[in-house]
Amino acid sequence: MAMNPTSQAPGGERILIGALTPDAEFAEALRTTFGASAQIDVELISGRLSEQVDKLNFGDASIAIIDLDDANETDVVALQRLTMHRNDWPPVIAVAQGFDANVARTLVQSRIADFLVKPISPVELVRACARLSKRQTANNGADAEIYTLMPSAGGVGVTTLAIQTAMLLLNSRGSRVRPSTCLVDLDFQHGAIADYLDLEPRLDLAEVEPRPERLDRQLLEVMLSHHSSGLAVVAAPHKPAEMRSFDPDVVTRLLDLVSSNFEYVVFDMPRTWFSWTDSVLLGSNQIFIVSEATVPGLRQAKGLVAAIKSRLTDAPKPQVIVNRFTQKMFSSALTLNDLQQVLGDSFAAAIPNDYLLVREAIDRGVPLEEVKPGNKVTQQMKKYLASTLPDKGVAKTSAPLLGKLKLSLAR
Repeated sequence: MAMNPTSQAPGGERILIGALTPDAEFAEALRTTFGASAQIDVELISGRLSEQVDKLNFGDASIAIIDLDDANETDVVALQRLTMHRNDWPPVIAVAQGFDANVARTLVQSRIADFLVKPISPVELVRACARLSKRQTANNGADAEIYTLMPSAGGVGVTTLAIQTAMLLLNSRGSRVRPSTCLVDLDFQHGAIADYLDLEPRLDLAEVEPRPERLDRQLLEVMLSHHSSGLAVVAAPHKPAEMRSFDPDVVTRLLDLVSSNFEYVVFDMPRTWFSWTDSVLLGSNQIFIVSEATVPGLRQAKGLVAAIKSRLTDAPKPQVIVNRFTQKMFSSALTLNDLQQVLGDSFAAAIPNDYLLVREAIDRGVPLEEVKPGNKVTQQMKKYLASTLPDKGVAKTSAPLLGKLKLSLAR
């Protein structure tokens, strides 16, 4: 079942929203909501997704709204088939009659763009579409590039490298428009990113956990900390005496929301493997294991690489960054050749040791480049990151078409 492409209106671009629903009342609400705009078309298809999945085609639609109604298993499986195995699909907003944690987790893993629960007010629906339209405009329709850094052992400097990675990604376009970049501290007990950047940590998962459906872009904005460089940071306050593991559905929903609203996302992972770790690694574009330049450190890093490859065959190939590396002539310490031989094709880079520089940057809460431009640590990081950067182009600055409709309904 194919939808006809929308013609461009005189004097302006048009946007097409495709919607599938078995609910006549919801279909009428869609017509009423989007019918108020001369620049937005909505084309409705009646029926259940499980019945339409093999012939459904949203053509030139910019956004797809899929009403799962009672979210039965066949509809959820059908949505997974569409979003994970077809590259021609627009971003999907899933709608369901009620919130179910298992269904929500499945939908998040399917990489839907948003999830709404009935009854849905017209303003809520338009806001969801507006957020998605704005994100597509800013990101040129591309998914976030996710960089995940994991420590092979304690004290290897993964937080410092995660911060510098995020800063380099933020400034990857030089003087052009900066890509939206978010750094996420996933060590909810001992995380240090907020301290390193002299920021107030604002993430409170305990507040969200009882009602995960509340976690949307608006609440995310409240929980974001902002560095003077323009970097967005998600970090929780220290809880050194409180060891708890949050509901993986809440964590996964948070990470999917972050990944849906930024061009680049950097995850600083804890050493402990949690129930949500698999989801993070599977959703990453780049995985870096951070190690120290010692024989035990390299063994641990090599073992972690092997474990990820064995456990998660669909995850990106892990690469090892050896931090604080010093090579001296006539020394019995490990050489660069030793690192390459031990790690093989999983070796990514050796970051030179500059303790005084890193300590000053941490004490001042600034990136290394601000302390010493052109320093050897940053230069080496630039080399290995350069090959991972996609060509995203310049972010567009035009306002999304849905903005006008959103403002009119909000009055």
